[in-house]
Amino acid sequence: MNQKHDRKGRDFIARHGETVFNAARRIQGEAAHTPLTRAGFAQADEMGAAIAAHLGQQPRLTLWASPTGRALQTLAVVVEHLGLDWHEAHTDLRLTELGTGSWGKRYYAELAEEYGELVHPGTGLLKSAPDGESYPEMAARLSAWLADTHDDDGDRLIIMHGLSSRVMRGIMAGMAPHPAIGAPAASSLPQGSLVMVAGGVETLVHRGTGFAPA
Repeated sequence: MNQKHDRKGRDFIARHGETVFNAARRIQGEAAHTPLTRAGFAQADEMGAAIAAHLGQQPRLTLWASPTGRALQTLAVVVEHLGLDWHEAHTDLRLTELGTGSWGKRYYAELAEEYGELVHPGTGLLKSAPDGESYPEMAARLSAWLADTHDDDGDRLIIMHGLSSRVMRGIMAGMAPHPAIGAPAASSLPQGSLVMVAGGVETLVHRGTGFAPA
């Protein structure tokens, strides 16, 4: 899984802005469209300003996003700051969030009454649903995406999700699997956060103001 040493270009990896599901404390998982809140749009705006300050206008940047509405809405706001064309973005299902099976769209509090603690203690990492995707399964699809884009020219901007971005960042940094999930996982960052990964080294470009766990 180690993509650390020779990946071409830089990867700017962002966690989408807050959504109506985040605000209501409902599990989103692979839900196709859970719209951004006003706070979510503001977080996307802040990320756009931060990356524009870092890269300038119309940088040579390949745009990627999870095909979910929340990722594409976030991308639309971010690329406006860069003077780039949202319509040129690529989407890939492999960039979506951890599949949550029958837990998807349900309230955290409701599920906790049935299953107990839903998050691995001290990690912010949601436990896998009994009929959901495992973290090693998610790591495998993210590793496949990284392999397919390994030799692309130039830098990439990728808008994705809390758990999937943590696992992908962990893979790119060459981290060992986290014992709780059996897959690498980088540190938690709030919604609306943006990092740059170059040569396996991660640099925080912008820390968002959204919900922190995941």
